[in-house]
Amino acid sequence: MPLLGNPDTHSPPKHAYFKSLEELDEWAVTVPPVFDEVLPLHPRVNDNKQHGRLLVCHDYKGGYTESPFALSYTFNFWSSCDTFIYFSHHRVTVPPPGWISASHRQGVKILGTLIFEGGGEQDCLRLLVGKLPKSRTGPVSQPNTPVSLPISPHYARLLADLARQRGFDGYLLNFECPLVGGMEQTRALAAWITLLQAELKMKVGSHAETMWYDSVIINGKLAWQDRLNCLNLPFFQSSSSLFSNYTWRNNYPSLTAQYFLSLDPSITGGTSTHPQVQRKTLQDIYMGVDVWGRGSHGNGGFGAFKAISHIAPSSLGLSVALFGQAWTWESEQDKPGWDWDSWWTYERKLWTGKADSAEEIAVPDMPPLKNGELPCEAGLHDDFTPLVSYFECTPPPDPVLQPFHTTFSPGVGRRWFVNGREVFHRPEGWTDVDKQTSLGDLVWPKPLVSWEGDVMDPEGLQIPDAKSQICMDNAWNGGSALRLSLSAPVSRSENAAFRCIWIPVQSLTATMGRVYEASAVLKLETEVSGTDIDVALSVKAYSPTAEIEITPLSSDHENLERGWSTMKIQFSSTQSGNYHLSLGLVITIITDETSEPLALSLLLGQMNVYPCRSTPHIPSLLWADFTRPTSPSSDVIGSLKWELAASFPPFNPPRIASPDDPIAAWPAQPTEGGWFPKLLYANIYALEPSADGTPGRVEDATWIGTSGCGYEGTRNTFIVKRSISAQGGVQSLGTRKTRFYVQGVTESGDVLNWDRCVLVDV
Repeated sequence: MPLLGNPDTHSPPKHAYFKSLEELDEWAVTVPPVFDEVLPLHPRVNDNKQHGRLLVCHDYKGGYTESPFALSYTFNFWSSCDTFIYFSHHRVTVPPPGWISASHRQGVKILGTLIFEGGGEQDCLRLLVGKLPKSRTGPVSQPNTPVSLPISPHYARLLADLARQRGFDGYLLNFECPLVGGMEQTRALAAWITLLQAELKMKVGSHAETMWYDSVIINGKLAWQDRLNCLNLPFFQSSSSLFSNYTWRNNYPSLTAQYFLSLDPSITGGTSTHPQVQRKTLQDIYMGVDVWGRGSHGNGGFGAFKAISHIAPSSLGLSVALFGQAWTWESEQDKPGWDWDSWWTYERKLWTGKADSAEEIAVPDMPPLKNGELPCEAGLHDDFTPLVSYFECTPPPDPVLQPFHTTFSPGVGRRWFVNGREVFHRPEGWTDVDKQTSLGDLVWPKPLVSWEGDVMDPEGLQIPDAKSQICMDNAWNGGSALRLSLSAPVSRSENAAFRCIWIPVQSLTATMGRVYEASAVLKLETEVSGTDIDVALSVKAYSPTAEIEITPLSSDHENLERGWSTMKIQFSSTQSGNYHLSLGLVITIITDETSEPLALSLLLGQMNVYPCRSTPHIPSLLWADFTRPTSPSSDVIGSLKWELAASFPPFNPPRIASPDDPIAAWPAQPTEGGWFPKLLYANIYALEPSADGTPGRVEDATWIGTSGCGYEGTRNTFIVKRSISAQGGVQSLGTRKTRFYVQGVTESGDVLNWDRCVLVDV
């Protein structure tokens, strides 16, 4: 979380991961609560079932190294990604709560990892036979006929319980040590995977996934195949999907597709005669690509696209498993002049390409051909292609299921803002992936500007050029905003007196017949003499047949604090089923002086889309409570907890003349769609009393942090530490009376007024 405190005392909480199955058994005895404040998954709408998907396997410095007290790597291209794996080399890797919420906010599935490496042979066996009792036990008598290795569902149940409790969606199964039991053990393992799959689907949901990594083969030997074949087919049959190793030859993707299509449909679940087999498609085969190179076709980095061109997600239909994408950070961080902004430029070029033709991209040389490998077809991958070009851009979940909210935060920052006011600054930066939101999936590498409206006569006009940038020095809420800059050369055309353009910012999915509200908060950074600039919020459907009705909810911008303003619209469509649209800005520029070049900059601080409610409600915090720890701690003073409530505005009751009147006494509350408000997070403030003991003004309180799911997995709790005092200027924290304020931020992006917030004296 972006809170004050001591970086030297930071460490992941207990049971963030498990180094052995024995540790997992110890955890199970505690019967831990469910992390019910982690965002649930609402899978995205993707109509193209033939296009290969993208999986990103995150192996950043061994895992669990993100610090809330510094800038760290975060992943931001969720619209191209379907599955995200949090990877480490512990026996059971559990995705941190912040990463789960960030992934689910975009409708992306997130998996943990179950891994067995050198020395893990004993735990491989324990996985199958289960937890052994402490008592002396054994069979009553020896069986008369030989039987295979017994299979216990014990760890299948525990691993599914763990996924349900923490809120993630399944596991990557990585067995990188030989199975000494040979085919008897591998057959038992393949059967055990189906038990895990069943437990996950029952406890997590039908979307739950078990993914087999191409490592051990059917005889128990560790022999990476780099493709699907009969030596790893049984594991693919038992799992949801296959993650191939990444050292394949350039013809292996086509061989994999050919092999899969040659299989009898009963083996891949493509027939009703074997309904117990989960149906597999080419899209369930993820061909590995290592961004670090290490034998991967194209040599990794800015050559990784060469491997993807052979996998051919759009034509061949295979999927891509991209491993170690944080290479952009780890390979550059020690170079002179490196900082977050230079990293973002590097990262953005890998994923979305050049923002202008002057930028350079160095593609590594191809590695030597492997034995039996033929040269690639001429022209197949001569020119660099951004990674997102190979995958479909899929919008986040429908706001009916999960309201859309963005402050254009990459999950890192140097400052923290509340309604435009800076309340915190750490030059070293902070990381809180739970606060990550979309960066605007339609503005990178640069916004796509087009003329807007029938009244535009673009003859003789050059359309303005646009640039996008993450701004961490000024924001509305959170740690950053999106800066959009427009420029155009001098024009002698009379048409330059009136220019109207459209800039799409974010893709969305909506449902026919539902009415939505959308809002944006922005600030103009430049004023041009003799020029009037009007910015309006709008939506446009991707399909030309979809007609969207838009209703402005205010005639002009509503002025906010510190130069910011907000605007709101309401929209709906008669398009059948789900439809895709873009949320963006219509900018109108009227000028008296057409001989001057255009230079315009604005900050987009926040965007929200949520369903209109037939019955409005008023969210407020009901109470806050402070609890001291049961066991003494050198740093933890206690924890703040609070409760959110909803109230209704006044209404005029109808006149009821008879019990038989066919009217309702008050407007009905929706019975579907979860109307009760939720908080994105809460800002926490502390205030020392004055010398005479009287309380001060809330405006003088010091911001000390936010709640969230970054590490503890709870959204309505804040841990108060003594180490906050020195940096926050709250000298008496933990030694004499302190007043804490809890200020909620709703899922529609509104910071609650103080009359709807709570305080607690400690």
